[in-house]
Amino acid sequence: MRITSGNARGISLNSPRGDSTRPATDAARQAIFSSLGSAIIGSKVLDIFAGTGAYGLEAASRGAASVLFVESDRRALEALRINVAAVGKALRSAGETPSMRIAGADCFKLLRGVGEAFDFVFLDPPYAMLEDEKSLDRILEMLCGIASDSATFILEAPAQFGLPREFSAFNSAGGLKKFGFKEINRLGKKSKGKPSQIVFGICEIG
Repeated sequence: MRITSGNARGISLNSPRGDSTRPATDAARQAIFSSLGSAIIGSKVLDIFAGTGAYGLEAASRGAASVLFVESDRRALEALRINVAAVGKALRSAGETPSMRIAGADCFKLLRGVGEAFDFVFLDPPYAMLEDEKSLDRILEMLCGIASDSATFILEAPAQFGLPREFSAFNSAGGLKKFGFKEINRLGKKSKGKPSQIVFGICEIG
């Protein structure tokens, strides 16, 4: 697994042993970032359930101004720190100095009051969380809490997963609002259980 493009192209990424993480493949990241195009340059990126940091590091390599990685698993954090250091070294050698921060924390607690606006939010949660109604509600509430009309979200999910049309949650100002999910693009596999990547937006509708 490597960075596929940009100033850190070719840098190998470490991955922890076992099945605690499911790193995005090189091909999946290439497809996603090709669809996002030059909009990633100069952007602020949030990588939730970051694992190895593959999504956020790819964004940094391709010109993102800043990346915040959020991960709570100890083994994944070890690999993430190694990867951030390796990519950061390559970028500095190329004269680039994006801000890359690691938060070793529960994303649900950390992002409740993060107070930042992000241009792109990548999330690759365990599939079991997307298939469990209560866990999915927590994820959607978290996203609505950091949502802005201009933010683009990229979710890795099993091919059969579908976003709801509407969802009620508290917004970043603490008010209970209704949100709509607009699917912009869908990439990856189409067979049940296989990974796909959903590119979508969130907006308040009431």
